[in-house]
Formats: sequence, C-alpha cells, structure tokens
Amino acid sequence: MKAAILVEQRQPLVVAEIELPQQLELGQVLVKVHYTGICGSQLGEIDGAKGPDRFLPHLLGHEASGTVVSIGPGVKHVKPDDVVVLHWRKGLGIESAPPTYLWQGSTVNAGWVTTFNEYAIVSENRCTVIPSDSDLQVAALFGCAVTTGFGVVENNAKLKIGESVVVFGAGGIGLNIVQAASLVSGYPIIAVDLHDNRLELAKKMGATHLINGSREDAKAQITEIIGGVGVDVFIDNTGQPSIIEMGYQLTKAQGRVVLVGVPRKGKEITIYSLPLHFGKVLIGSHGGDCCPHLDIPRYHNLFRLNRIKLRELITDHFSLTQINEAIQHMRNGSLRGRCLVSFE
Repeated sequence: MKAAILVEQRQPLVVAEIELPQQLELGQVLVKVHYTGICGSQLGEIDGAKGPDRFLPHLLGHEASGTVVSIGPGVKHVKPDDVVVLHWRKGLGIESAPPTYLWQGSTVNAGWVTTFNEYAIVSENRCTVIPSDSDLQVAALFGCAVTTGFGVVENNAKLKIGESVVVFGAGGIGLNIVQAASLVSGYPIIAVDLHDNRLELAKKMGATHLINGSREDAKAQITEIIGGVGVDVFIDNTGQPSIIEMGYQLTKAQGRVVLVGVPRKGKEITIYSLPLHFGKVLIGSHGGDCCPHLDIPRYHNLFRLNRIKLRELITDHFSLTQINEAIQHMRNGSLRGRCLVSFE
C-alpha cells in the first residue's frame, strides 16, 4: 500500500509503497481508509514540538473514515464490511500491540491508529462503527475535529447558557469549539485568529465577535467586548505561552482557562497562582475527554438531523501524493477549515 512516512523531523513526508504484516494479531483490525483529516498534532510531530522522536521512521494520522476488511483474534466490536470512524481516543475493545510495516526491507513503526495510509492496521479500541450509509467525508471529522471540539466545550469548559467564551485559534478544532459553544447558547462567542478566511467561517459556525490578531490588539478588543467583569471561559488552541498567560489574566475570578494547543517542549508559562486557590481553573484538554463509542453516535445523530454544520467545515481536498502541499497550506493559513486527504 501507499503511505506517507515521517522519516526525519522538520522535513517533508515521504510517500512510498510499504508492506503490511502477513497476519493480524490479537485485537488488530485491518481497515481500508477512505478519507483522513490532517490535525495540528501531526504538524507538531513533524516539527518535533515534543522533542526528539525515537520512533522514526513512522506513520502518522489519527482521524479517518474507513471500512473494515478483516479482524484479528479476540475482536468483538467490529466485523468485516463495517463502516467505521478511526480515532485516537480509546473506545470499546482490545488495545492491541501496534503494527510494524516494512519499507525497503526496514521497519516502519506505527501507533494504535494511523491514517495517512491506504490501509491501516489499528487497535480495536480505535474503531467506532457508524451507519453504513454515512457521509464518509464528514465521518472522518468525528475522529478528532468534532469530538475534541465538542468535548472541550461539554466536558472541559462545561460552558453554561449565557456564559462568555473566547476561542483563540479558529482551525479545524477551533471551529467546532465555536459551533459547540453556539449550541449551548454561550454569549458572546469571540473567535480570534490571524486569518480572515478562518474568521469568516467561524462566524458561520456561530461566533458573535471576530478578532484578527495579526492587525488588532486582541487583549484590548476582548476587554472592550466583555467589559471589566472578565471572561467566563478562555480556550486556547495555539499552545503559545503568551496567549495562555493572556487568557489567564482575562478570565474572571471563577473563570476557566482550557488549553487545547500544546506548547513546544521547553516553552513555559508564568502565572500568579493565587487565583487558583479561589476558584479560577487552568486545565489541559486531552481530546476533549471524549468517549468515542458514546460521543460519536450522539454527534453523528445531530449531523443527520441537520442540527450541526460539518460539510461546511471541509474546505479543501488533496490526494495522498499532495499531502505535503496540504500541510504547507495549513501552515500558511490559506486553508479555511479542515482539509481531507482522499483515498477514493
């Protein structure tokens, strides 16, 4: 099969033919991948945001739609021909050993799920079955963009009706955070980004106020919109220490700061911690703390009932051979929403 391989950090991915293992082991599932999204997490892996990568070369990707081809011993929650969402958060079933692929006679590593490949051997607990007539493009978003975005609002921020929220960074996850905040009637919903095209889409997702941080003083604008009372919830998708510190300062005494973006290794934040003893909350989100086998069906049902907008979030399509081009477009901000890599 063809796959995009991370061979060296801070270098383009290598698209090449690799060999699958001869057989499936306990808890493993072979899936034909249809569509995969590209998340900021993969850019962080490529850039070495968490430091040196001791697993190189390896495969990437953690959100996709696919069809089950075959199952290994012990698998009970999926079967051949099931349409599934591939996700990185643990769901039902066995956590298998990660597969090992071969490329030019050498080992290529992979985790419990990878999606930048035509076929994927994934752990059973990284697959969630969805209806066979599902929109396969939209289904890919349930692997991370939707579940993380909605989970951040529902599980981490616990946003209440009428509470104010700032969403700093309006990429694929940020846009779903905006949409989820709108669903629970947060107000105002302030979206901040460096790119007007993303802010325009954020408005369609439910943002009530837009701030372009490349030409406006975001802190001053947020203060003007909110007033002196402080923000109820500040959600950071950038991982930039200066923005995290700003969010901490802007939230009210019992406000919540939720960190979705991950700072690069060695980048630290400086805060005055006393407010944490009196009700202020500073927490990191782990994929919105979603429970895939419970949350994906709930959110998928909302989509089928036309209660949430997801097709509008898919703004660009690429083939696997164009994956480095897609990554570059993500970096320079020319992509408005989520891009999909198609294997169809």
